[in-house]
Amino acid sequence: MKITFLGATRQVTGSMFQLTTEEGYSILIDCGSDFSDPQYSYSPAFPIDPSTVNVVLLTHAHIDHSGYIPAFIRAGFKGQVLTTAPTAALAELLFEDNASIFRSRTKIKIDPAEEAAMAADRMVPIKPNQPFSIREDINVTFIPVGHLLGACSIHIEWVSKGNKKSILFSGDIGRKDYPLLSNPSPMPDADYIVLETTYGNRLHSGDDSSVEFIERIVKETCVDQPGRLIIPSFSLGRTQSLLYTLQQLSLQHRLPKIKVFADSTLAAAGTRVYERFVSWLNPQARALASSGHSLFDFDQLIPIRTYKDSKLISNYNEPCIILSSSGMISGGKVQHHIRQNIQNPYCTILLVGYSVAGTIGNDLLTGKKVIQFKRKKIPVDARIVYTDIYSGHADQKGLLDYIEQFPKRSNRKVFLVHGEWQSMQDFAAILNTTNSLDVHMPEKGNTYEL
Repeated sequence: MKITFLGATRQVTGSMFQLTTEEGYSILIDCGSDFSDPQYSYSPAFPIDPSTVNVVLLTHAHIDHSGYIPAFIRAGFKGQVLTTAPTAALAELLFEDNASIFRSRTKIKIDPAEEAAMAADRMVPIKPNQPFSIREDINVTFIPVGHLLGACSIHIEWVSKGNKKSILFSGDIGRKDYPLLSNPSPMPDADYIVLETTYGNRLHSGDDSSVEFIERIVKETCVDQPGRLIIPSFSLGRTQSLLYTLQQLSLQHRLPKIKVFADSTLAAAGTRVYERFVSWLNPQARALASSGHSLFDFDQLIPIRTYKDSKLISNYNEPCIILSSSGMISGGKVQHHIRQNIQNPYCTILLVGYSVAGTIGNDLLTGKKVIQFKRKKIPVDARIVYTDIYSGHADQKGLLDYIEQFPKRSNRKVFLVHGEWQSMQDFAAILNTTNSLDVHMPEKGNTYEL
């Protein structure tokens, strides 16, 4: 068996790794969009011929892990995509949304629903924690890892010349005690580990729980003054965790009597998926659901269903909370809400995730006093607050916990991927100092014999 690194090498996006047997059987682990390519969704130059790949294994639904799947199929891939049932459901939503965005920006004629259905037809749901044979000599196990509903590490075992070998693809590792999601599961041992390093040189900050933090921000913004709280949030994962936190406050009578506008059609569809797969959630969320309470709905919540209703929120002058996408303020309905309130000193904009350079979210995150909407420059008078309490990624300590669960042995190879170059180097230095490991940081196209 050999492994070739086709994406997410010395960068975060574009996860794509290929395993090839001596006979030429080809397994692709993840097929993610590379955001560094401006045509990443629909005209990627694939580094391999899709028609030569036998099967795709998908760790989770996020576009940087799944987004190339529709294009991969159109380019000749004939096989199945194996993943968990929640991942398949979320990925279908993302495929349709991604196609809609791409069509609006490029005028390329494509039917988003048809695009999503085409990819969904190839997806085969696999039960977690149960070995599945993709060939007589190759077993695959999906192991829940938090991060996003349905997300898993993937453990692959095969027999080579009478000897059993194994490799573990971490996918994106979730953090412990995250709102809504379960903690990462214990992992089986492996000879080789492909490990993400998104937060390889960072630690999460703050001691507050999510409930305490949101309660404080709401009080400061909507009670101590007659203001509004705007939370740009990713539609799948982040929004559900925020709604769950607000529901907890509501049930404990700690949420002020203000309206909460949920302004994202995709987020509403994603919430329905979360409600279908409650068994994947943490014990507290499962207990709440078992008691008959909704995980995400409460009296003050107002779902926004039309673009017209979204615009009308601007005319609402009472204190309120607005949840809207996108999280980086790089598009979506939230841009309108930010544009209408960025000069309002009684408004707080709460950033709950990382934003890449070139987005309005990043401009606000880095403290710019003037931001640009299209061709107009606008002063920032609103209060800007950032928290990583809703980050779905394990930090440096969480990544070390993931590695340290394995017995120490010097012949174990660890391949670092899915991280900025500096983050990866810093994490590699820690591993080389504290663990007996053979650490590699492959470049795109590198191949290793296993």
